[in-house]
Amino acid sequence: MPHVDVDGLALNVDRYGVGPPVVLLHGFTGSRTSWYDVIRALEGEFTTLSVDLVGHGWSGSPSSLERYEMSRAVDDLVAVVKKSGFERAAWVGYSLGGRTALQLAVQHPEAVSALVLEGASPGLATAQERADRVAADEALARKLETEGLEAFIDYWQSIPLWDSQKTTLSEPQRMALRQQRLAQRATGLANSLRGMGTGSQMWVGDRLGELKVPVLLTAGRLDTKFSAIAEDMGRAIAGARVEIIEDAGHCAHLEQPAAFNAVLLDFLRGIRSRL
Repeated sequence: MPHVDVDGLALNVDRYGVGPPVVLLHGFTGSRTSWYDVIRALEGEFTTLSVDLVGHGWSGSPSSLERYEMSRAVDDLVAVVKKSGFERAAWVGYSLGGRTALQLAVQHPEAVSALVLEGASPGLATAQERADRVAADEALARKLETEGLEAFIDYWQSIPLWDSQKTTLSEPQRMALRQQRLAQRATGLANSLRGMGTGSQMWVGDRLGELKVPVLLTAGRLDTKFSAIAEDMGRAIAGARVEIIEDAGHCAHLEQPAAFNAVLLDFLRGIRSRL
């Protein structure tokens, strides 16, 4: 599927398969290509729409911050799904994509038939936490702009969040992931940090009880922070299913694809009549 124009912003979407729609939203520095294993698992039973978020992949990277603000970004994603011929979809989001999918479910419940969050959070609860994170993300954005994309990716790959991938991913897989990151644009990533960062987005942890659709919360067992967050959110969402993926870190769908895909397929098949 080609770019979808939403009020002058080109958002790139890959469409595969047949059946009820499932939207796939990647993480920061990622792209729609990170979902290929998931797409192959789903395409025989579901229509997948994998989207490059604003500032990522082949989607537009405007210089203006307005299109990156989380509330506007989710409006644009809902428009993409409608332009693709669907009124609502199951939304699967990883990390940044998970925070985006959760915000979308709160802001546009009519566009959501189910929700799957992987390694995601509802944001930060206090004003001070959000202010601190905004300052930290601004420093990262400036690092990108002053030192360049490759230096930033060198730094980004070195943070402890990715330690598990030293053993869960092969060297060719790690190199492919690095190339995906290096294919990004500094302007897009910097503005994504500023507009869609954890500190910039609205805190939705106090609105989890509003979710009335089937919800699956996943995280890698080795990612202790986000495993705990998934468990906490699971207690706040009525009927939510929590699945912790063994021998995986922050990016379970890449680190343990067979296990992740089995959980995702089992969930979606179980609720197919509601999609």
